[in-house]
Amino acid sequence: MKKIFYLKTCDTCRKILKSLPTTEEFTLREIKTEPITPEELEEMHRLAGSYEALFSRKATLYKERGLKDVQLTEQDYKNYIMEHYTFLSRPVIVDGDSIFIGNSPKNVQAAIAHLS
Repeated sequence: MKKIFYLKTCDTCRKILKSLPTTEEFTLREIKTEPITPEELEEMHRLAGSYEALFSRKATLYKERGLKDVQLTEQDYKNYIMEHYTFLSRPVIVDGDSIFIGNSPKNVQAAIAHLS
C-alpha cells in the first residue's frame, strides 16, 4: 500500500504534504470525504503495532467526550478511529511496510528521509 491519509482542511497536513520530496506514487486519501476502511485500519495497525499509536489525543471530540479521564483499550481506540475521522492522527503515510504517523517534527523528518 502506498497511501497518504490526510485532512484537506488541516494546514499542518497541507504543509507536510508540500515538504515531502514526492507524492506521485501515492494515493492521497482525504479522510473526511473518503473515510478509511476497516481493512486499511487493520493494515495501519499491523504496521504501527497498536491502535493507540494511530489515535489522536488532539481531536476536539477527545476533549469534548472527556476521554482523557477514561482508561481506553485497544478496542476502544479502534472503534473511535472508525467512528470519526478526527480520531486518526494525521497525516498517516504508508509506504509498503513503512508507516509514519502524525505531525511531530521527528516523524516528518523520518518520512522525508525515507522518501528521498
